[in-house]
Amino acid sequence: MVEDPTTAPTEPSARLRTNATGWGFDAPRLRRMLANEADMSFKRRAEAVYDFLRIGPDDRVLDMGCGRGFYLKFTRDLYPMADVVGVELDRPLLHTARAQVPGARVVNGNVYTLPFADGAFTRILFSEVIEHIPDDRAALAELARVLAPGGRLAITTPNADYPFAWDPINKVLEATIGRPIRRGVLSGIWANHERLYTPEDLAAKVAEAGLIVEEVRFFTRFAFPFIHNLVYGLGKELLVAGRLPASMAAAADRFDTSSDAGGWRNPIRWGLAAFNAVDRLNDVLPPRADEPFLIIGLCARKPDGAAQR
Repeated sequence: MVEDPTTAPTEPSARLRTNATGWGFDAPRLRRMLANEADMSFKRRAEAVYDFLRIGPDDRVLDMGCGRGFYLKFTRDLYPMADVVGVELDRPLLHTARAQVPGARVVNGNVYTLPFADGAFTRILFSEVIEHIPDDRAALAELARVLAPGGRLAITTPNADYPFAWDPINKVLEATIGRPIRRGVLSGIWANHERLYTPEDLAAKVAEAGLIVEEVRFFTRFAFPFIHNLVYGLGKELLVAGRLPASMAAAADRFDTSSDAGGWRNPIRWGLAAFNAVDRLNDVLPPRADEPFLIIGLCARKPDGAAQR
């Protein structure tokens, strides 16, 4: 069983967070960079990912499944001295990442056969990707291969027992006909996913790959109703297709990390305010292992037989 972490929940901090090695993690800066983010769970898991990885100036970081390049941008901005590489299989997303994060090294590659030497990376970011992969065991084995001894791997993925409000449509379908919607605007949390995980299942598969599970965290117990459908099924599709008015598109732009774009007359800002208001309940009543929650966050380390940093 995975230990229930609710006795020591991860709490927001207004100060520079320093991990055991002394490396600084500027959580307030990351929150400012995420001011336009409509997916409240993304905000929480992004902070956890960097807390897990403990990136230092000499680290070689792999963003596996970098998509449009959000984590690439955040990582390069937060840790300009680190060596960061993105890998993406989907070529259209690859081109977007290169365009949105100029100068970033982005490689077209398959997680089963990565074009890197053994132990090439000291840190691997694997966020919201594993649930899309048909053979997750093979993927984890390959990531373990390119992870250096003593290196750290951060994984986030949806929890099989997710909150009803996050995706009511699929929650009802799972309980009635046992078959969720996996494609289209109503696909919700199951969009293009092979499976959802329990914390125990994810930890077991990571351990099978020869990695040591160091920590598991749970995120998002409360969510704005239908938020997945609103943010991804509707909002993201309109934004990517260029169908939002310029002012609304600016307020919803994840890549604009300089400020919270858009004034308070902007409908996007109203939506963000409502989403944030509900999300703050997660600070008052943090997720519990015995109740539905949205995201599993897992930190693993590759053993090396020596003192770990």
